[in-house]
Amino acid sequence: MKKSILIVCGFAFFLFACTRNSEMIITVNGPVSPEELGFTLPHEHVLVDFIGADSAEPARYTREVALKVILPRIKALLPFGVQSFVECTPRFLGRDPLLLKQLSDSTGIQFITNTGYYGAQKNKFIPDSVQEMSPEQMAAHWIRECEQGIGNTGIYPGFIKIAVERSELSEFHARLARAAAIAHKATGLTIMSHSGPAVAAFGQLAILKEEGVAPEAFIWTHAHNEKDSMKQVEAAKMGTWVAFDAFWGRNNQLNQFVTIVVNMKRHQCLHRLLLSHDAGWYDPDKPDGANYQPHTLVFEQLVPELKKAGITDRELHQIFVENPAKALTVRKRLLKN
Repeated sequence: MKKSILIVCGFAFFLFACTRNSEMIITVNGPVSPEELGFTLPHEHVLVDFIGADSAEPARYTREVALKVILPRIKALLPFGVQSFVECTPRFLGRDPLLLKQLSDSTGIQFITNTGYYGAQKNKFIPDSVQEMSPEQMAAHWIRECEQGIGNTGIYPGFIKIAVERSELSEFHARLARAAAIAHKATGLTIMSHSGPAVAAFGQLAILKEEGVAPEAFIWTHAHNEKDSMKQVEAAKMGTWVAFDAFWGRNNQLNQFVTIVVNMKRHQCLHRLLLSHDAGWYDPDKPDGANYQPHTLVFEQLVPELKKAGITDRELHQIFVENPAKALTVRKRLLKN
């Protein structure tokens, strides 16, 4: 009886999302308006389990132990005014919506989780049964989570997360991108894809175009890995969200990120730019948290240098507040006939 009530309530929530999608972002604690999202880190992780799809479920950790490591790292964001945190760990890599809800309830920061599959690293995190699915079959799983919630948690995904190799798309990764396009058309959830170089990103954009999905529905993750900065500009001018999101403050990263952000400004593309760390995370194989990278280096290192390079406070507000809200708003972004 309880399960039936959950399904009915979930479907009602989904209908609500579809009818009010122009003013909704879906967090682990329910829908908020784009204006309520606030200062946002659009690509982070709190927990990742790299053991592989065949062993990742059931979870190999307890939330109580994981929270002791993770919670202080999230509380460290409060002095910087972070209001929302987009958690990008997909299923079969350690996605835990209930853990995110506990973090949200403990800190007041809004967390957003996802649906989707991660195909990078030679499909290590894709079950064999999924690799045999058609795009329609994969999309059906993601649409179901949007309609009914993730498992029995009562928590709904706020975006679609996929990952492909940093090369021309394989046959399976092309199916993965097509599944994401199909799911977007059904749900209005934005597609965030771990892509890297432009060849992978533009390959996915071509598939979205075949499916009638506009570039505005797509976040090109790890775009900083593309050496040709004009490819980033080209994608942005198409309408793609271009994400520079693996800032760990190492090697020459500071100069690299400043250079590519300034280049986007020069070409009037800051309105399509997203910035984050892709940092964290609690690893069940390293329970002491010694590997956990901070979520604060963008504020401590990158933002001061961006200001020195001429990025204004108004432009930083656009990058960290306006852009994530627009990117994550639930809305079907379709090509016009």
